[in-house]
Amino acid sequence: MALSFLHIDAFPLYPSKHKPTSLFDLWFASRTRRLDPDRQRDHLPPGSPRPFTIANIFLAWNILKLSFFDMLALLWGLNPIRTVILIFLTIFRGLFPAFRGYSQAMILDEIQSLITSGNFPSARLGHLVVTEGARMLAESFFDSFANHNEAIVHSSVRYLMEYRQMEQRLRLDLPTLADPTTNDLLHESDLFVRSFMGMGGFGLFSPLDLVRVLSTLSELVSQLFILWSTSRGSAQLFLLAMLLLPTALSTVASWLPNFTPTHDLLYTPGEAQAAETQERMRTLAHSEPFRSEVVLFGLGPWILESWANARKVILGLDGLHNSRQSTLPWLLTPSNMSEMFMGLQNLPFLLYSSSTSLGSLALYRNSVQSLMYSVRSLTHTVKMSFQSVFLMGAFFAAMSIEPRLSPDPEKRIKYETPVGGKGMKIEAKNLSYTYPGNVKPTLRNVSFTLEAGETLAIVGYNGSGKSTLANVLLRIFDFDDGQLLINGTDIRRLDPNEYHSHVTALFQVFSKFNATVRENVGIGDVGRAFADSSVYQAACTAGAGKLIQSLPRGLDTQLECMGHESLAYGHFGPPPPYSELPNARHGLSGGEWQRLAISRAFMRARTADLLLLDEPTSHLDAHAQNEIFKTIDSLCREPTGGKIKTVIFITHQMSIAKRADKIAMFENGTITEFGTHEELLARPNSHYASLCQAAA
Repeated sequence: MALSFLHIDAFPLYPSKHKPTSLFDLWFASRTRRLDPDRQRDHLPPGSPRPFTIANIFLAWNILKLSFFDMLALLWGLNPIRTVILIFLTIFRGLFPAFRGYSQAMILDEIQSLITSGNFPSARLGHLVVTEGARMLAESFFDSFANHNEAIVHSSVRYLMEYRQMEQRLRLDLPTLADPTTNDLLHESDLFVRSFMGMGGFGLFSPLDLVRVLSTLSELVSQLFILWSTSRGSAQLFLLAMLLLPTALSTVASWLPNFTPTHDLLYTPGEAQAAETQERMRTLAHSEPFRSEVVLFGLGPWILESWANARKVILGLDGLHNSRQSTLPWLLTPSNMSEMFMGLQNLPFLLYSSSTSLGSLALYRNSVQSLMYSVRSLTHTVKMSFQSVFLMGAFFAAMSIEPRLSPDPEKRIKYETPVGGKGMKIEAKNLSYTYPGNVKPTLRNVSFTLEAGETLAIVGYNGSGKSTLANVLLRIFDFDDGQLLINGTDIRRLDPNEYHSHVTALFQVFSKFNATVRENVGIGDVGRAFADSSVYQAACTAGAGKLIQSLPRGLDTQLECMGHESLAYGHFGPPPPYSELPNARHGLSGGEWQRLAISRAFMRARTADLLLLDEPTSHLDAHAQNEIFKTIDSLCREPTGGKIKTVIFITHQMSIAKRADKIAMFENGTITEFGTHEELLARPNSHYASLCQAAA
């Protein structure tokens, strides 16, 4: 389904200086407020209600013109037939109060007539009571069908909106997400998605809630007709005021329990597993600690598919719970019982004043009450809809944001491995980078050349910018100035996703997932579908084979980590008891976790042109460090001994650094020394030599 989304630049920091025309411009303008008469302005916090001003009314109208048909296409494309049924059933449902009031008025009139005349046996009364019972039963079945259809439509739309939200989050890169304005836009986009949780969910109002306005309008029209047809004089107004007193009964009745058994709402272990998967995938999509590995290993499609499958199960459960609640005996609902009691309460009064029938007064009173409720409901709907328009504008504007690192289609060049498959040639020329919000640059005029197949060790003091350079080389961060050539091609002309498929990495702060060993390792190459052979081979290469064999369930052992990494695990709704979780979780030491992280990087080491490892052995002993680097060296060589991969590793271990073909000494955000181990030692006043002496 193609939508006519408007294109917006990756960093739309400010709207156009002229009249706002794009969705982003309109949304941005709605957040601008004047602080004082001197025309000083600032911006409303994301999610803040927009003032109901003439300017904002025009902005809302223009947003509607640009996004209404896209929203309609989304809703209509899911299930056209059920959507049409929903609209017609909603309109027809608004007529029920009028039919109900008229039927009950006839019964009350007949009772009044029998009491006045003294002739209690009445076939007409029995007929009216049976008719009312049939009407109530038919209305109950109608409501049950309408609720079921509405639940299906709502679940489908809710799933689609959440899917689009997840898809957008996974598509954007770190530089785009680092922009404060983009974050505000995404926040209001998320609020719009959350509005589809249900009527007024989170204090928000979704376009689907507007369908209920049709019911309110039809009820309003029907009640106005009744009031017009039953008004016969001012005397009824006084009686009407007296009849408004029983409305308190409706309030008390609304406190009655809904008879929903609490045990029906608990998840079984299987259902809890789906809830866990859904929340875990959502956290991976939204959480910053995992963003680097999500981007590098191309986990977006896998996360989206896993979330989608689990979310379908959860929405199915929600639908089941809704259906259980909607099948309650409608005849026992508080609103129906109170209607009859409120009318009968006035019977003694009308025995002395029978000029006006009891049924007419009850019908009149109910119509006025319904009219007042409808007006209040419409007023509230207008206010909520006004705010929802701006959130809808944020949603469609966010859908149009392009990742900052993605090149324009006309400038994009396909990545090409050097002839002979000898690795990746990297040329950095005066690279500079400053973190958003900082004044001092983290990288300053970084320059070096690394030939395909060579190994580079980056050493230096803490905080000198080594890991930042790694993120720039991996195309996770952008750079502000300079040039970075990959195999002779400007890296800004390469598609980041394609480039990432030719590199693998181990980050200094690697992710630890509360998941199975298979998942912790297999996400390094999700294209292999977490196959036992691939995962186990990578683990054995990293020296984690014995570790896996020692675990209770091998590759299927559920792991548990503490700290911020545990955000990757969660539940939808109340968590099930720990004993009901499908497999108790197993903890690992720091060195064991690092073994698995190295295994993750090795999942596609044989097909990658570049291996970049940031402190790959920081948690390992000297013997294990030596074995890992022997393994890395063997992975990067042909059987004949020739080098076929480029390797960059960051380390504080001087004994490891001297293994490299080239060494870069990093200080204060730049490379101060570059060459072989012997060349750097021979330099006068070499800081690298000083580090080596300090480590000896």
